[in-house]
Amino acid sequence: MAPRVLVSDQLSPTAVEIFRQRGVEVDYQPDLGKDKERLLSVIGEYDGLAIRSATKVTEKLINAATRLKVVGRAGIGVDNVDIPAASRRGIIVMNTPFGNSITTAEHAIALLFAVARQIPEANASTHAGKWEKNRFMGVEITGKTLGVIGCGNIGSVVAMRAIGLKMHVVAFDPFLSEDRAEELGVEKVELDELFARADFITLHTPLTDKTRGIINAGAIAKMKDGVRIINCARGGLIVEADLVAALKSGKVAGAGIDVFENEPATQNPLFNLPNVVCTPHLGASTMEAQENVALQVAEQMSDYLIKGAVTNAINMPSITAEEAPRLKPFIKLAEVLGAFVGQVTDEPIEEVEILFDGSTAAMNTRALISAALAGLIRPQVADVNMVSAPLMVKERGIIVAEVKRDKSGVFDGYIKLTVKTAERTRSIAGTCFSDGKPRFIQIKGINLDAEVGEHMLYTTNSDTPGIVGLLGTICGRNGVNIANFQLGRNRPGGDAIALLYLDAPFPENVLNELLSAGSIMSARRLRFDVGV
Repeated sequence: MAPRVLVSDQLSPTAVEIFRQRGVEVDYQPDLGKDKERLLSVIGEYDGLAIRSATKVTEKLINAATRLKVVGRAGIGVDNVDIPAASRRGIIVMNTPFGNSITTAEHAIALLFAVARQIPEANASTHAGKWEKNRFMGVEITGKTLGVIGCGNIGSVVAMRAIGLKMHVVAFDPFLSEDRAEELGVEKVELDELFARADFITLHTPLTDKTRGIINAGAIAKMKDGVRIINCARGGLIVEADLVAALKSGKVAGAGIDVFENEPATQNPLFNLPNVVCTPHLGASTMEAQENVALQVAEQMSDYLIKGAVTNAINMPSITAEEAPRLKPFIKLAEVLGAFVGQVTDEPIEEVEILFDGSTAAMNTRALISAALAGLIRPQVADVNMVSAPLMVKERGIIVAEVKRDKSGVFDGYIKLTVKTAERTRSIAGTCFSDGKPRFIQIKGINLDAEVGEHMLYTTNSDTPGIVGLLGTICGRNGVNIANFQLGRNRPGGDAIALLYLDAPFPENVLNELLSAGSIMSARRLRFDVGV
């Protein structure tokens, strides 16, 4: 059955057609996002939800979306999506961070000019028949210092445009490397230095707990007298009341504001101030940008629902369409390794280490880690998946470490999972051969070569004669058919393990009989989803 996608906000006809061309059944209802109750009543019928800003993807909506696998936001901001709730339900949230970068950057530059030369006020005055040439004394931007807060997709475009206008650009961004700053031609500085040096400040950062209110009374006090501030990013980055006070006092000479704390903003204390230029969230409002983000979200959602490719996800590692086929067997391997340890571990897990050896170290290890964690905690949380697993592991206080190393053994690449509890340390390693099927290659430090079966029994014992006979006798007496058998030991007379492959789950009464015989130290029933 073809996956179904609901488009609940305005999207271009071309984007809707992309869904159909890719084999996705699409239901285009562009006004449904405004009807919360109706949307709530139908959302359970869809695998995907494509939105802009009108639809509010709340926890209540997410809980009703029993089939939903992906939410695609045509645009960069995802303030209207409850991402933690989506992550807990294993729903991928995608956005389109590149489709409107140029458009938003150009709007920031346009506001910068408008504020510097008081263009809107001068325009209104001239239309009113006044000729107030002496009233509108502006400032040049050439040679001035522009402070860019957030030098990512949009901020970097603004920086390059400003450099072209002969401005000096200083940038604050914790994720901006020195090499990238040099490539852009900007000077990387700390936030307080940016405040102290900038003649103009422009914001291009997401709204997070760390960035909310980043421009407040304290920050403004550190700025130059007569600074001008531009915000085309997110409402809430500026404490509006503090900005209003600074504009009225003259500390801030002007501001260009495209986004507001509460939108739609039909009333706001910034309105009607003569030194403020306001626009109604027009940063992405060009024909080109609206078309670009619509096409991108349709392509991204289709690629995920049809091919399993993950692009521009907020809560999930990206998996390209090209790497998805090669990565898929190793995702299954990582999940199986996690599932093995999760099924044999009763005590609370404190630490997890995932080693990628050889060719696996060059793969998309973030996706592999997510798969391993999903397998690990699935015995306790049945509906966990690669999206929700990292969040659930973090909530449980489990420390996760990743190790990569060059090829160190006979295998081109393998994954080793080590789990620590207060009582013990367990480890298991596996690889994929050319058939794409996962195989166990080491358990408890004991080497072996074992396929993964749907129903298995895992036993540990001392390497003494009679264990194989004991297993066979008890299984035979109770009508348990052994389809296959794998043994391993670390040395003669040392620790030994056995893996039995079964046609059905190992009966609990037979398990108790086996343990009561005295020779088996531990025995665990295992079940794996063997589909690749």
